[in-house]
Amino acid sequence: MSTSCPICDKPVNPDYRPFCSKRCADVDLHRWLSGTYAIPALDDEPTTDDGDEDE
Repeated sequence: MSTSCPICDKPVNPDYRPFCSKRCADVDLHRWLSGTYAIPALDDEPTTDDGDEDE
């Protein structure tokens, strides 16, 4: 378990865990919403539409 804020490395405040303050929590939220953070994903396999589904 981390005891320091992932944004600024200050000690964690239990009210804002895992962050030290509302400011750092908001910085993290902004990074997610702006696309700075992204979860990598694999492209779906291409599908063929030949009409032979479930026959």
